[in-house]
Amino acid sequence: MSEEERNAIIQSAIDAAQPFSTRDAMVTPATKPEFGDYQCNAAMSLAKSAGLNPRECATKIVDQLRPLIQEYMEEPEIAGPGFINFRFKEEYLSQALGVMVKDSVGRLGVPEASDKKKIVVDFSSPNIAKEMHVGHLRSTIIGDTLSNLLSFSGHDVLRLNHVGDWGTQFGMLVEHLRDEFPQALSKETSKDVELGDLVTLYKAAKKRFDADDDFKVRSREGVVKLQAGDKEALAAWESLCAASRVEYQKIYDVLNIVGLNERGESFYNPYLLNVIEELEEQGLAVESEGATAVFLDGYTNRDGSPLPMLVRKSDGGFNYATTDLAAIRHRVQMEASDGGEKADRVLYVTDAGQSQHFEMVFAAAKKAGFVADSVSLEHVPFGLVQGEDGKKFATRSGDTVKLKDLLDEAVRIAGEDMKSRMENPDEDFTDATADVAKTVGIGAVKYADLSMNRESNYKFSYGRMLSLNGNTAPYMLYAYARICGIVRKATGQPDDQKVEWPEASEIIISHDSEKQLIRNLIKLPDVLSEVESELYPNRLCDYLFETSQKFNQFYENCSVNNAETPELKASRLSLCTVSAATIRLLMGFIGIDVVEKL
Repeated sequence: MSEEERNAIIQSAIDAAQPFSTRDAMVTPATKPEFGDYQCNAAMSLAKSAGLNPRECATKIVDQLRPLIQEYMEEPEIAGPGFINFRFKEEYLSQALGVMVKDSVGRLGVPEASDKKKIVVDFSSPNIAKEMHVGHLRSTIIGDTLSNLLSFSGHDVLRLNHVGDWGTQFGMLVEHLRDEFPQALSKETSKDVELGDLVTLYKAAKKRFDADDDFKVRSREGVVKLQAGDKEALAAWESLCAASRVEYQKIYDVLNIVGLNERGESFYNPYLLNVIEELEEQGLAVESEGATAVFLDGYTNRDGSPLPMLVRKSDGGFNYATTDLAAIRHRVQMEASDGGEKADRVLYVTDAGQSQHFEMVFAAAKKAGFVADSVSLEHVPFGLVQGEDGKKFATRSGDTVKLKDLLDEAVRIAGEDMKSRMENPDEDFTDATADVAKTVGIGAVKYADLSMNRESNYKFSYGRMLSLNGNTAPYMLYAYARICGIVRKATGQPDDQKVEWPEASEIIISHDSEKQLIRNLIKLPDVLSEVESELYPNRLCDYLFETSQKFNQFYENCSVNNAETPELKASRLSLCTVSAATIRLLMGFIGIDVVEKL
């Protein structure tokens, strides 16, 4: 159902319930198939205010709605004490599915948003000179999926990688490079330096920092030099950043992450002092035990004392909150002509442990007037990845699992599973088969993460995520390949060629399983709109799984190749086409390439 049609129902319910609000209308997708396609529970809450019992109120709402929706809805049903159920007419279902099949290689008839926005999505955010770990996986794939969906909706989306490229640890790293890789301190020779394993380099520097007091002093002095713009320190810092980018990009290539713009903490350095000055001028930033802090109503320590949000340390250094406030100003307040974004909506995809930090930063930004009322700042939190025992996901030695190792292992297991099902398991993989193993392995990791409510912790299990049963990537990839096989067989296409999807045909509903599949397929705009608003990618996965199940029920009951008439066969082929296109579109949002044969 299109956004315009859905809004028409909602507006009609509002008009019938005046002087009540949009929230009072309460038109939502039906919670169960037996309740129809949509339901309206407004009568339950409006009855008392209207001086009616709920069923009388529901009857009045239906009387007003009937002439406005009779073209595509059956007679509304009043159930129980006053619930109103709506069902699409079969003629509308056929028409709506017909629109989708005619656009099966495009948008499936889903219109772009009528109110297009500039949206910044801040995600991934690894730290320079440190390896990406499983926590970065969640931020990266959740942020990428939301960005893909929002772009599809027609919004102007800027994907930002707020890397940790500044801070006190860089004094330590720069001084270590001064001793071990002196050529890294010259801009002319730094590009030729091979820093090797950055994690090993970081650990070596940290070991010296903890054991050598002279090196510790030099490291602290190095921070000052770097922040003051010392040429040697900056050259060494740039070497570290460049080497880190090479490593991150390897991960992004494997995960199929594109269009991610790096804008690290250092980018906002020129704006930090101005943030402090404005906060002080407004009386929001005050001295607190030698530091500068903002105190916000409603935030206290455990002992009940006011909880400070530090924006400047006692030594004059700045905090994460300062950088985030500067970033907000740059993203929503600064004009595009000055290099800003003028965003309408900013999403921060980080772990749930940072929820209070962002609550306070957003509150401070609004209180300081950095954010207009029309602008939305939203934290998109996610939970922890755990081992199968429910504890921290770690290696046997207790170390954090490296993201590269995790992805490599998923591909290896997927490949072994594919080999076990080959006619000759000892036969070497072709390049094409190896690509499929990579698609299945990486897709399984991404899908397993996204299929969970992002706010929940989830237990990482290669066995579950690579299973061909249940709501998994292998299951969805198999479902897509199966539909391709059905279409090939019904249209006489060879197995070794790319599927040619049949021409769109008139949709005929001859069995209830066809009707239920169509009802599910035309929910696509509603599902996308819900995820765009509420930012829970697992609802995409839930819808994918439901679609595949509805298709299976349809195929079990309705022969495609041996349909009773040519017209019915063409109609059922169109159902196959739209089902496959829906899977392909949503798997694309997730960043998983479908395969036509498994």
